[in-house]
Amino acid sequence: EVHLAESGGGSAQAGGSLTLSCVVSGYNSGSYWMGWFRQAPEKGREGVAVVDNDGATAYADSVKGRFAISQDKLKNSYDLHMNALKLEDSAMYYCVAVPITMTAVQALAVMKRISQEYWGQGTQVTVSS
Repeated sequence: EVHLAESGGGSAQAGGSLTLSCVVSGYNSGSYWMGWFRQAPEKGREGVAVVDNDGATAYADSVKGRFAISQDKLKNSYDLHMNALKLEDSAMYYCVAVPITMTAVQALAVMKRISQEYWGQGTQVTVSS
């Protein structure tokens, strides 16, 4: 059973930065895309970023050039570095594991409907002007 624990959310001003962290246990890192999705009130989930065990990444168009996902294999952790934050980045952010049997772009799309067993409790990000 995959267990994911997020941390690092909080408040930031527009243009600022935050880093989210996710520690994962109970999984085979080679079997999943690891990533983040977000959900704002009254909006659907949006896949934000993914990385595989070899370091391949993919990002939503809305965050390209501003966000970066990294991994620490020794710690089984995955960080989302968020820069140049915008008001519309405000949301709950969830760490998620997506089975590797698809492309990175497909993994971002699958995040919209993947079942709760594959994601953590979430961490809130609030961006203010």
